Amino acid sequence: MKHRFFRLLAAVILAVGLSGFTALESLFAPSADLWPKWEAHDPSSTQTVDHAAWGKFLKTYVKPGGDGVNRIAYGTVNEADKKSLHDYLASLRQVNVASLSRNEQLAYWINLYNALTVRVVVHFYPVDSIQDINLTGGLFGGAGPWGKDLIRINGEMISLNDIEHRILRPIWRDPRLHYAVNCASVGCPNLAVTPYTAATVNAMLNKAASDYVNSPRGVRHTSNGLILSKIYAWFSEDFGGSETMVLDHIARHASSDTEVKIMRSTNIAAYEYDWSLNDAMK
Repeated sequence: MKHRFFRLLAAVILAVGLSGFTALESLFAPSADLWPKWEAHDPSSTQTVDHAAWGKFLKTYVKPGGDGVNRIAYGTVNEADKKSLHDYLASLRQVNVASLSRNEQLAYWINLYNALTVRVVVHFYPVDSIQDINLTGGLFGGAGPWGKDLIRINGEMISLNDIEHRILRPIWRDPRLHYAVNCASVGCPNLAVTPYTAATVNAMLNKAASDYVNSPRGVRHTSNGLILSKIYAWFSEDFGGSETMVLDHIARHASSDTEVKIMRSTNIAAYEYDWSLNDAMK
């Protein structure tokens, strides 16, 4: 039955062409479905959340590579730092999120998502891909940890999918968020080497967008046309809803070299994504 489904899917893709493929891929991605509870915030708040422990962890274990990919040394995380990561997440559980300003909340949710992802991988390491960690529901309904409730925040059990698709995407409606949340894969935008903060979040989102758009993981030029990350197909709606709007978004963050790649290409030839673990030990 599964093989018949994938043969049918391939036939549909061939029939509808690449624009149709983009629409088809987006059907498998979670929609931005607002969880209204998390809209509450305090515009006048000066309260800050301490992300220093997360910053120390990132400084120790994130290893920027010559290929532009930030890899994490999951296999070398010692017991003391595992406890430190646990304690950091425990401290985030104590935060009254509604009492924070919008930017403070934004940094909070991004850091929480990334720290939870790293904790899961460290716990189940070694694995070849985060998709091998099956915790009852994955990125698009398959394997992976994304659908599992992992932490209680303000009385609610929350999953990685909740953070990304029910809080971050529908509240902020900012496509740059796709460059900030890290899914522990080589094809994913980089895990930042420092924590997000209210003061730095906008600049860090711009840098994350620029770094990814101008890397081969985001945009590649071939003789057949552009090869884009599948992120732009899965979440096409967030980037404007069409291939034209996706390219417009990319152009806003493109270097001159990437602009030339776009100009040299008359079409988007394909979408790709590498689910290999972003492991510094390999």
